[in-house]
Amino acid sequence: MLEGIFESSTSVSLFGLFVALLVFFHFFISIFSSQERREPPGPRPLPLFGNLFQLNLKRLSQNLYDLSKTYGPVFQVSFGPKKVVVLAGHKIVKQALVNQAEQFASREITKAFYYINKEHGIILANGDSWKEMKHFARTTLKDFGMGRKTSEEIIIEESVNLIKEFEQFQGEAFDNSVALTYATSNVISALMFGKRFEYTDPFIKQMVERNQETIHLMGSASVQIYNFIPWLGPFLKNWTNLMKNMEDTKADIRKIIAELKKTLDPEMCRCFIDAFLIRKHNLEDSEVKDSHYRDENLLYSVINLFIAGTDTTATTLKWSLLYMAKFPHFQDRVQEELSRVVGSRQVRIEDRKNLPYTDAVIHESQRFANIVPMSLPHTTSKDVTLQGYFIRKGTAIFPLLTSVLYDESEWESPHNFNPSHFLDEEGKFIRRDAFMPFSAGRRACLGESLARMELFLFFASLLQHFCFTLPPGVSEDELDLKPVVGLTLAPKPQKLCAVGQL
Repeated sequence: MLEGIFESSTSVSLFGLFVALLVFFHFFISIFSSQERREPPGPRPLPLFGNLFQLNLKRLSQNLYDLSKTYGPVFQVSFGPKKVVVLAGHKIVKQALVNQAEQFASREITKAFYYINKEHGIILANGDSWKEMKHFARTTLKDFGMGRKTSEEIIIEESVNLIKEFEQFQGEAFDNSVALTYATSNVISALMFGKRFEYTDPFIKQMVERNQETIHLMGSASVQIYNFIPWLGPFLKNWTNLMKNMEDTKADIRKIIAELKKTLDPEMCRCFIDAFLIRKHNLEDSEVKDSHYRDENLLYSVINLFIAGTDTTATTLKWSLLYMAKFPHFQDRVQEELSRVVGSRQVRIEDRKNLPYTDAVIHESQRFANIVPMSLPHTTSKDVTLQGYFIRKGTAIFPLLTSVLYDESEWESPHNFNPSHFLDEEGKFIRRDAFMPFSAGRRACLGESLARMELFLFFASLLQHFCFTLPPGVSEDELDLKPVVGLTLAPKPQKLCAVGQL
């Protein structure tokens, strides 16, 4: 009996020792794992609220840029209970978006993004549907001449209309932002809908005004708060206004799609919508199952491309003309080069290689304006290690494009408007690796080639015909270059004079 008790005690002791070893081993592994999988640094979060009280949601991009100087190029902040990893500086943004593109290519679908887009379309979608819609959009827009001769003619035609619009003011001060937005909207309208609109057309006026408000609301503090406290939605005026804008936009685009359906001819493809409808019809005839060519993807793809194709290019042009009025000596050099190389004839895209200073000024306007300072948020598609920090699958990623375009290790004078950033010692145009206004990697702007062509042709044509000056009595120091913060950074509405060139 004693032997049994002894054996039993020994068994218990051995079992206890085994458990203790397991606990010790697990503890050791946990410590080792935490050292190996160290998370990015960042400000200490509060329970439930995270770092909300330490963040300026009205100027979040600048706030995060400032934090990067304390915590380094890879750090994390908490929006309520949600952790977000911020990437700052050219080196680390390129490493993530380009060198580790597969791991960082997914789009973070915030609460606001989901209710705006329902994960359809191109910009705010993921997975096979996103890949297919992106491929279709790229090939279709190329077929319609995006970035090629066909789109060049569309832009030139629109620049003629824009110049006529400016001429009506006969050198008097006016707000050029509306006409610039109509012009860029008409370029994407020609590709999407197969037609342009007169600047007095109620449709284009409503769409442009509504889209500009939508862009502003999406970057507002209250909509960002909605993303992590969604039950507040009905009490947030900006959120309810945003939802109304999106419903109105969807209704307008549905009308256009319905009109094009009525006159659809499979033998004569007129625009992006026609191409989508023809593809959808062909797939239905072939009885292909689980096709991504559904009405929802068409609707949201058109909305995505229309808004993105209008806003960013128009906003960049607004900034570029303000810079010309603010820094007239740069404007003088652009006009001297245009006069010497092009003369009075219509500027063409092939002239760009012979207009290095004009090209440099356009690129510097894009860099300095920094209109998409945070890009759109990404998310990791798998566990990943970046600069020694472990980032879990599904973590939201904020690539700070402002930290790339203003990277002090990449630009000689990042906080000054300096076209020499894009010129070598002989005055020839040079490309810069840290020039990322269109983002980079698999989520880079789909319409980059079109936007680059628009910026060059519109800007050069306008500078051929007009000298942009401040209104009488307004000095260059009084010109306000502080942006209106939204999803993009737009200039405040300000008047300029467009004085005709002799």
